Amino acid sequence: MIKFLDLHSQYKSIQPEIDDAIGKVIAASAYIGGEVVERFEQSFASYQQAAHCVSVGNGTDAIEIVLEAFGFLPGSEVIVPANTFIATSEAVTRSGYKVVFADVDPVTYTLDVEDARRRLTSRSAAIIAVHLYGHPCDMDALMALARESGLKVIEDCAQAHGAEYKGRRVGAIGDAGTFSFYPGKNLGAYGDGGAITSNDADLARQCRMIANHGRIDKYDHQFEGRNSRLDGLQAAILSVKLRHLDAWIDHRNRVAAAYLSELQDVDGVVLPRVASGCRHAFHLFVLRTPNRDALAAFLKERGIQTGVHYPIALPKLEAYRYLGAPDPAMFANQADGQLLSLPVGEHLDETQVSQVAEAVREFCALAVTA
Repeated sequence: MIKFLDLHSQYKSIQPEIDDAIGKVIAASAYIGGEVVERFEQSFASYQQAAHCVSVGNGTDAIEIVLEAFGFLPGSEVIVPANTFIATSEAVTRSGYKVVFADVDPVTYTLDVEDARRRLTSRSAAIIAVHLYGHPCDMDALMALARESGLKVIEDCAQAHGAEYKGRRVGAIGDAGTFSFYPGKNLGAYGDGGAITSNDADLARQCRMIANHGRIDKYDHQFEGRNSRLDGLQAAILSVKLRHLDAWIDHRNRVAAAYLSELQDVDGVVLPRVASGCRHAFHLFVLRTPNRDALAAFLKERGIQTGVHYPIALPKLEAYRYLGAPDPAMFANQADGQLLSLPVGEHLDETQVSQVAEAVREFCALAVTA
């Protein structure tokens, strides 16, 4: 079996470091807050080239907390790409704002900035730029649009830890960055976790207070907040993994380069591309084919696990029926039935990558002759 993701093998590769970190937290009974969490926040802020990091309970909380900290007028509109996980749009509506879906670029699958521009209204307050699959958005164009229109920019970096745009790490380019540490992420905890990054000290302080019952000091509550925090065990685990993250991303890029090389002349599949000046984190390696389900079944028969991210574009979900019929001309609404994620990660060796590529080539050859 060629696994899509292998967290156990990752653990075994760093087991002494992980076990030691967990043991120290247990020995100190430092389960909530404290030095372990503070050290991780400092390390992660430095890694992402941000001035501040506020750790929280999960990636969805991170987006909701940032939206609350901005304090937009009720009913304000927030633009979200139509191809991403529902957490991004869910955070908008649960915060009392209206989600507006914009299309995605057919090459990078990230937000189509010009389509976002067309969807601006007098009620537009923010844009959430999702660095989908680990590829950075076109941040120069997006930030220019935000400055022209007086909008806030939230970078949803849930799949993009360590990704770079023109030499800058994502999460510190917009007004705030939000991260998930769900176990399957490139930087994943052994449970839920998330973080907010920003270069705005006042925004970071407000986010920290919201996440901590509206307080900084123990019983000095300035307002009603919420309880959203990263625990000490997860912070310790993430601190260990952070030391290995660049090496893991480099390995993912080598796997992706091998796929791109071995599949470059194959008819029937559209391969991902990396925009100039970007470091792709390759959280996912997503190709596009009209025979998606048949290819997935073919690979499964050969012991190769795959994934689909995401099978239904957000505007087509039952949850958003109230927004009206989805636009059939939107690329995201056309491509959702064609996207297939191949295995990618530090658990794969060259032989396994070649086996996956060979199976894809075999399927496409059979499809052409059928």
